[in-house]
Amino acid sequence: MDHSKQRVLFLCTGNSCRSQMAEGLLRQLAGDQYESLSAGSKPSGYVHPMAVEAMRELGIDISAQQSKSINDFLPPTGRPPDVVVSVCESAARECPTFPGPVERVPLPFDDPAHAKGSDEEKMAVFRRVRDEIKSAIAERFGPK
Repeated sequence: MDHSKQRVLFLCTGNSCRSQMAEGLLRQLAGDQYESLSAGSKPSGYVHPMAVEAMRELGIDISAQQSKSINDFLPPTGRPPDVVVSVCESAARECPTFPGPVERVPLPFDDPAHAKGSDEEKMAVFRRVRDEIKSAIAERFGPK
């Protein structure tokens, strides 16, 4: 395990869409500088197929990522992250307090899992949210 990289944990409620896409995006954008992680306050237990598809369109494979609980990163068994990025407002409220100096960054995005309409209309929402997350990550964690 590389302890020289800053650990960035993307947090949302279900850990099936937004935080999973963010984990994959940061890993691709700056994986040499950051250890990219994600978790949910109430993990859904799966990664949404449309999130996987939206990321595949960018050439990023998140199909092997797992839906994890925020508790996995709490002591005594877990190792806290250096930065917690809340990608939804409920997760920001429900996030436990990590010991030590953990930077909190609120970056809320719409939940594409709640999109309505045809599969194509839903995919359009996933793509929009993916692109918003990508821009926010590039701005916050991209090369300075």
